[in-house]
Amino acid sequence: MKRISQAELDVIDVLWRESPLAASDVALQLAEKDWNIRTVKTLLSRLVEKNVISTQQDGRRYLYTPIISKKDYAARAARRLSDRLFGGRAAPLVAHLADGQGLSDEDIAELEALIQELKDDR
Repeated sequence: MKRISQAELDVIDVLWRESPLAASDVALQLAEKDWNIRTVKTLLSRLVEKNVISTQQDGRRYLYTPIISKKDYAARAARRLSDRLFGGRAAPLVAHLADGQGLSDEDIAELEALIQELKDDR
């Protein structure tokens, strides 16, 4: 999968919350960005070219729908980051996140549950 820029990620995040949507609907939900409709349409076109979202004609407009789920995208992005910075190892990545931002009690509980689930699956 090709890299998705932060602006493109802002656009697809709208579609992950609700889809299918027309470009004008996406632009409305991104009003705080102060982007004009042309900018939003350009970003949508880039995402179509990257095969991340699909289009469906609806009269004179197009509706946009994500092809990849947020969970799948996050997994791929985390894997790329881990590969580039930590030799593909997850533990140093988690340790780095814990050192940099700290982990809440809720974060720790979720990690413990995940580790237990991984152990049970083996």
